[in-house]
Amino acid sequence: MKLIILISFSLLIASCDLFNTRTAETPNQPRTNFQQAITPDLLIENLVNSLHDKSVENYLSCLSDSSFTNKGFVFSPSSGALSQFPSLAGNWTEKNEEQYFNNLKVKVPDNLPVTLTLTNESYSPQGDSVIYTASYFLSVPTQDPNLPQSYQGDLRFNIVRDSRAIWSIYYWQDSKNSQLPSWSELKGRMNY
Repeated sequence: MKLIILISFSLLIASCDLFNTRTAETPNQPRTNFQQAITPDLLIENLVNSLHDKSVENYLSCLSDSSFTNKGFVFSPSSGALSQFPSLAGNWTEKNEEQYFNNLKVKVPDNLPVTLTLTNESYSPQGDSVIYTASYFLSVPTQDPNLPQSYQGDLRFNIVRDSRAIWSIYYWQDSKNSQLPSWSELKGRMNY
């Protein structure tokens, strides 16, 4: 009887593949090229990549977190956008940025990237922070005929290194510089 139990138990263990490793599952989220922003230029690279990858988490990681710095995030929209989209006025927060970005993701097909091109870049150290300025061209390949696909303007970021030694944007000023709509106008359209 003991022999039958021992054989049955051995067959049960062998048939269950109990000691074999399983094939790894495919991750739910695609890999990104996000890096810790230990320098201001890595912060800007992360911003560009977060748009390209349409990664809300990485995008929001580029904005200051009051848990790690005494500087809360402030957005100053272009004046034309402010008159068009009153929701941009006042207390535009990280939550508004998250809502805008999530709504943007819905409008852009999964297989198409949002592309941010920066030119005329300048980094100016200012005590414990850096002022970054650039001209931008933002391509948003939507299939919505009511939504412009190109945005252009100038931006100014005041960036600071937080208590973790990570750089983040605490002040974002947007300015329109052409006939194309500004980035502020895109945020206004997507903030619903």
